[in-house]
Amino acid sequence: MCAVDKLKQLESFASVATKGSLTAAAKAEGVAPAIMGRRLDALEERLGVKLLVRTTRRIALTHEGSAFLEDCQRLLADIANAEASVSAGGVKASGHLRITAPAGFGRRHVAPLVPRFRASHADVTISLNLSDRVVDLAGEGYDCAVRVGDLPDSSLVSVRMADNRRLCVATPLYLEQHGTPQHPGELSRFDCLTLSSDASQTRGWAFRVPRNEGHEVIHLKPGGPLDCSDGQVLHDWCLAGYGIAWRSTWEVESEIAAGRLREVLAEFAAPPNGIFAVFPQRKHLPLRVRLWIDFLKHNYSQPEFWKTS
Repeated sequence: MCAVDKLKQLESFASVATKGSLTAAAKAEGVAPAIMGRRLDALEERLGVKLLVRTTRRIALTHEGSAFLEDCQRLLADIANAEASVSAGGVKASGHLRITAPAGFGRRHVAPLVPRFRASHADVTISLNLSDRVVDLAGEGYDCAVRVGDLPDSSLVSVRMADNRRLCVATPLYLEQHGTPQHPGELSRFDCLTLSSDASQTRGWAFRVPRNEGHEVIHLKPGGPLDCSDGQVLHDWCLAGYGIAWRSTWEVESEIAAGRLREVLAEFAAPPNGIFAVFPQRKHLPLRVRLWIDFLKHNYSQPEFWKTS
């Protein structure tokens, strides 16, 4: 099988998976549904795994299909970017770039980069939306979003830019005065600064603990004398020495590097999630969007960025 046929199979699989319909994907490509079906059959046969469960009513991804879709989308996006960089030649990026990010993360790690990006691309104008709601990119006309954590929406193309961990931190003075927990189960004896019950962190604090011959992730809901629905307030209280907080590395890495905060229970830290750039599936990604994503990825890949910002 030639490389072109393999690429067509990947494109057809990604199209069917994101559109949820063989007919819709075939119509978008201008071919008969039977052709799309044969490509999917050939792909599954070549890989030796079932990627899609197809019925007369709907198409659903298998577990393997979900994992494979993310890789396919990234590969197809890379190919499109490579083609765009060649065809663009010396053409400058231009037009209006609409981006969105979570409020806290965006204020700290996106907003400062926007003027720096535009300094290199003067023909691009930029609108930045900071909101903790999940913005519908295609429906609301956004070009790109920065998102932290799991990505349930497989209709978007994602580029992982950095890892993000959640960790327990406190000031050195608080730990001197109250001691240091040695196991997550000891947190009930400490002042824990937690999100209030009406906030979104419903599962509690996650820890990776030994279990039998391996490990498992558990969730605890420690209590304390102070709680708040705003994560920035918890951060500020923690820096003021009022207790132990469970925060993201993007929030506290610079304070840890400067010695203002100290990580505790590091050996029990849960596996990291990711910081992603996500954008709607498009045949040709505008140059301004591709350059913005490359700019973010370059900055976020530098360890010093997180220690100083």
